[in-house]
Order: sequence, then structure tokens, then C-alpha cells
Amino acid sequence: MPFVSLNPATNELVCEYPYWDKAQLEVALAEVAVAAPRWASTPLSERCDHVRRLGQLVLQRRDQLAELITLEMGKLIGEARAEVEKCAVVCDYYADNGSAFLADELVESDAGRSFVAHQPLGTVLAVMPWNFPIWQVFRFLVPALVAGNTGVLKHASNVPQCALAIEAVVRDAGLPGGVFRSLMISSAQVAGVIEDKRIHAVTLTGSESAGRQVAAVAGACLKKTVLELGGADPFIVLEDADLDWAVQQGVASRFLNAGQSCIAAKRFIVLESVADEFIAKFKAAVETLKPGDPGDADISLAPMARIDLRDELHQQVQASLAKGAIAVTGCAPLEAPGAFYQASVLDGVWPGMSAWDEEFFGPVAAVIRVKNEFEAIEVANGSVFGLAGSVWTQDLERGERVARQVLAGAVFVNGMVKSDPRLPFGGIKNSGYGRELCRHGMLEFVNQKTIWIK
Repeated sequence: MPFVSLNPATNELVCEYPYWDKAQLEVALAEVAVAAPRWASTPLSERCDHVRRLGQLVLQRRDQLAELITLEMGKLIGEARAEVEKCAVVCDYYADNGSAFLADELVESDAGRSFVAHQPLGTVLAVMPWNFPIWQVFRFLVPALVAGNTGVLKHASNVPQCALAIEAVVRDAGLPGGVFRSLMISSAQVAGVIEDKRIHAVTLTGSESAGRQVAAVAGACLKKTVLELGGADPFIVLEDADLDWAVQQGVASRFLNAGQSCIAAKRFIVLESVADEFIAKFKAAVETLKPGDPGDADISLAPMARIDLRDELHQQVQASLAKGAIAVTGCAPLEAPGAFYQASVLDGVWPGMSAWDEEFFGPVAAVIRVKNEFEAIEVANGSVFGLAGSVWTQDLERGERVARQVLAGAVFVNGMVKSDPRLPFGGIKNSGYGRELCRHGMLEFVNQKTIWIK
């Protein structure tokens, strides 16, 4: 089966690419293997300069890359442009800070001089998803390149043109040949690439099941992994929250990218004393979202990426309704071409429902009513996931206290959860392990070598 690019707004075929055979894969891996030691020995200042130029070219190609994102996975064109711009930001961030992040760390010991040096591991394989098809690649690639690693990409099968466009922009920015290649391979071929001795580490952003499979193969090969998996992020609304602000940010968080984000607000945990008011305001805001052609700047609700994903989401919604959840608004596919699903809200969500137990990767918000702050924390921590979460209150000391008790890789108080190059990003529990971005993410794929001299 080839890479198949479908327009999610119409379900029309855009293009197909055949999967590589063994010979084509070998050519790419051999090229990267030759490039890896040369790139590692390139002075850090030169690597930073290369990455800065990469960011400049990304900005020059912003509209072209954004249109590809919208065409292949259906993102609103404004969101797609913002995604591309963020890739340029991460280039500048690591170009500016790479030297400081990788500087030797002096350590007091019984030596005359001892320190920790940060050296590249080699080639990192990235297995990436379709929902942020440019950003998530740059999120791994830029710090890896600055650290002196090379990279290869196995992208999602529905965004082949994005995969090839990333390789093209890296090449055209003047980086040496072979420092990054997009591997046009199937999921079945990934295990063989992980096992290849020319691959030294693996990073994956994707589903929990995909993470388990990749981690099992990499673990058997004793290769370092970073996994960013699913999430069911709690959005905790306390009784003293600014409800208008919480509603505005909650709608933005839940329906960004048609709800197809790991760090989207998914479980709205609302204190009973303000639940009716919150839901009424939230419903009114949700019903203003306008579905349609994601290339139209006036549209505010994009299609989902594929029809099969939309159908899976609807099955989860139907299963929750069958167990007693209440449809506040939406809760059905749109009668239109493409993979559109109504912007939806469920109330009365309880344990045992899909909306409670599972990740909803689409435009559906699940509201869970709780009696007090303590129950809110208990419900938030009751999920198998632990990627991120948010707390909404006008008492900042209280917000920090609750945030410290939520079991997640990141908790925002009075703000929508987002990834930021300046902050480490990643989860715990079934949301994975390891960190991306910031200095913490860069150091995931370096050898932190102790050097002791006397």
C-alpha cells in the first residue's frame, strides 16, 4: 500500500507515492551514515549558523508549506501558517542558545579538573504523526542538528508531501547532504530501521500503541528513546475562575486543529457550583464555530484528517451517549463531503464511558462535574495519561497548589497549554517519557560524558 494523500475537506485523492524498497532505503541510510561523523565534527558555531539559515528559508516558504499542511491534513490555513512560523522560531531559539546549552559543565571533584561534555549520539530516527506535520518534525530535528546529530524521518502515511517538503527545505538551506532524510517507508519497515546499527536513538510522537511497539524494538537494541504519546488533558475550572476567560481559552484549546492535538483540553472538570453557567457559555461559543473549506480564512472549524478517524470518534461519542452522557451540542458527523465532525459537547460524563476513559482525538469536549477542589484533582489524576493540564482560578496561590498536585508533564494556570521552545515538553504515565524542547530536550540525545583529569 503506498503513501496516500487525500484532501480531508473533500476526500479527493491528491497524490500517491510508493513505499521504498530495500535498495532505496539502503541508499538513504548509507548517505546519512557518511554524513553523521562529518556533521558531528562541524564546529558548533557553524551548526548554529546552518540552523538559523534554515529558519530563514522556512519563513520564506511559509505560504507554500502552510498550503501543503492544509491540503494533506486539513488544518485551517491560519493555523497552518502559525505552525510554520513556529518552526522558524525554534530554529532561532537553538541557534541563539545552542552554544550555552552544550557548553562543558565544570564539576567539583577530587580531580584537578572534571567536567561533563555534551557530545552527539549519532543518527536519530523520528517517527512522526500527521497532526502537526511540519512543527513536530522541527521540534525534534533542530535541537538534534545543533547537538551534532543527524536525523531520519518516518512520517505519517497521509502527509507524504509534507515529508518531502521538509527534506527539500533542509537541503535548500545549504545543510550538508545526508544530515537529514525523509524515509518513504511503511510502518512495517520501521522495526528494521530501528535495528540498523547506523541508527543510534529513536523519538516518536504518536499513539500509545505505536509508542509501545517502537519502545519494545528500541529497548531490545538498547537504543535511547523519547516518546510523546496520547493525552486526556484535564481543564480544571474552580468556582472562582474568570468564566468568560476560561470559556474563551477552553474553546480555543479544545477545537484548535479540529481537536486533533495531544495537549488539547479534553476533560473539562468543572466545580458543580459554576458548571451550569460554564456549560451555557461554552455551548454558545462552540456553536459559533463555522465548518468549511480550511483554506478559507473565514472558516473556524476544520475537517478531521481522515474519514476513518472521524468515524472512530463518532463511535466513541455514541458509546458514551449509550451509557448516559448528555449531548449538549453536536455529537454527529456533518452531512458534507470530507471528514467533518460537528463541534460537540458532552455533559454528565462518568467512569466507564469512553469520554471518561479514552482519548478523544477530535472536536468533542467532555464535561465532568465535581463537588470540590479535592475531587477535581482526584478526577484529573484518575486518567492513565499524564501529558498536560490546566487550572483556572483567580487565586494564583491556589492555582499553583492545584497545579503541583496534578500528575502531568506540564500544568498551566489560567492559560491554554502549548508547546514553547523555552519550556521542556513531554509527559508521564501512558503519555510517554523523556522531554523535548528547551535545554532538557536537547540533552536527551547527547552523550553526557564525564571527563576527569588529574
